[in-house]
Amino acid sequence: MANQLSHLDHIFAALADPTRRAIVMRLCVGEASVGELADPFDMALPSFMKHIHVLETSGLVQSEKSGRVRTCRLSPDALVGAEDWFQQQRAIWEARLDRFEAYVMKLKKEREAAKRPSRKTDKKTDKTTKRKGSE
Repeated sequence: MANQLSHLDHIFAALADPTRRAIVMRLCVGEASVGELADPFDMALPSFMKHIHVLETSGLVQSEKSGRVRTCRLSPDALVGAEDWFQQQRAIWEARLDRFEAYVMKLKKEREAAKRPSRKTDKKTDKTTKRKGSE
């Protein structure tokens, strides 16, 4: 469990940066060389390579070097742990919201019941009204 959380920490840290998210989105289209990936960004190649390294460390991206060209590809299996975590969180929050909704409905019914006059109150009011009317 602790290892899984550590893996999630790396994935979320990698995706926390907009440059790395843009790289991941580009790799969704297909594999690309580091040069192609770096082209839209206004930064030096060593700085860009740090982003690639973070993505590789998180397991989101794999790269291989062939001659002088390093090609990167997305590794979507790395997101399975994050997807599972999101599903667990969704289930927890949906259960909380269901309980909250039930509580609100209970309060609403109690408020409506408190507003409705009881039959005993109606009879007493009718008798008092009849007496006043006969005077």
